[in-house]
Amino acid sequence: METLAEIILKAASLPVIVTGTYALFKFRNLGSELKVFSCFIIFSLIIEVSSKIMWFMRLNNLPLLHIYVLIGFIFQIWFYAKVLERFISKKVIWTIGVLFTCFTIANSIFFESIYTFNSNALTVQSILVIILSLSTYMLFLNDIVKSETDMSLVESLNWINSGLFIYYSSSLLVFYVSDLLIENYSLVLNQYTWTIHTIFLIVMYVCFFIGLWKRPRKLIS
Repeated sequence: METLAEIILKAASLPVIVTGTYALFKFRNLGSELKVFSCFIIFSLIIEVSSKIMWFMRLNNLPLLHIYVLIGFIFQIWFYAKVLERFISKKVIWTIGVLFTCFTIANSIFFESIYTFNSNALTVQSILVIILSLSTYMLFLNDIVKSETDMSLVESLNWINSGLFIYYSSSLLVFYVSDLLIENYSLVLNQYTWTIHTIFLIVMYVCFFIGLWKRPRKLIS
């Protein structure tokens, strides 16, 4: 009989598949910010399905994680560049994106092989996303921004931003100590640690789905 932890770990793909499929079908009806973020969700769906196929074929699927971190962050930084364009210069945000791209490529080549868990890149990504999400919270507290922006779009973006903040802030420590956990602690402790991580992953995709569901019904370019 499967344990609750095993059920949660196996169910992790479901919210990714549901949200990715929904984003794919609603893509044409989304405004520019949500279209960019939907690209990230759809890309995540492709990686998730590919990862499961490789897992069933008993192939090492960690190279996909390295690809996901790099390209996924490019979509995330593109999303935040659009959301924060009146708050932070796009040049600053895209400079962060370029520097992270160089860092994660160098990390995968010289420090953490594509066949191992890329904890360094994930840790740095988590810190950057947390900073960007906190900046977005500050932006939406601005009365001028709220008065000039469709409130349904603000609500939608807040759900998405909250999902990113909850997931990356809760996972930061796990990513940072992942190598230590794998090498020095029992399989049971590792399983429960990654189960908690999976719960926050599910919460993140639920937030994404709600964010897309609450999208402005009137298309905003």
